[in-house]
Amino acid sequence: MYKPIGVIHSPFKEVKGTPIQPAAAEGVRGTVEVFPEYADGLKNLEGFSHIILVYHFHLAKPGALRVRPYMDKEERGVFATRAPSRPNPIGISVVRLLKVEGNVLHVEDLDIVDGTPLLDIKPYVPQFDVRPVERIGWLEKRVRKLAEARDDGRFLDRSK
Repeated sequence: MYKPIGVIHSPFKEVKGTPIQPAAAEGVRGTVEVFPEYADGLKNLEGFSHIILVYHFHLAKPGALRVRPYMDKEERGVFATRAPSRPNPIGISVVRLLKVEGNVLHVEDLDIVDGTPLLDIKPYVPQFDVRPVERIGWLEKRVRKLAEARDDGRFLDRSK
């Protein structure tokens, strides 16, 4: 079981309408509040222009193994999608780090709902994280829809 180390604050107060990837949230600013007991772990983070936020999709309904992803009408295997409803509802986003103020990170290109529990932070290093790819599966013909794609609430746990 994982324990949150902080909380993400964004202008997105509800799931519906939130961009579905950081590339579609260009310029959107927010903050990441790291709980004081973890603040010492932020030492030297300001030297990175981008960071990876690892978080819990706390508002997602329980995961199914087949889902209809945002940019498609066809049902797909959950592991071939980035849908938030998953067996372990963990999300990742690469965001621009603007500055570190104590235990608060100011970030940009944020595609995360306000109040989302933060599980971890890692520095983004292109030499480690960027890989040339030959194919992107079913998204090949749909990736151009990203700029307009927004969360429509289909993965929201309505019992919360």
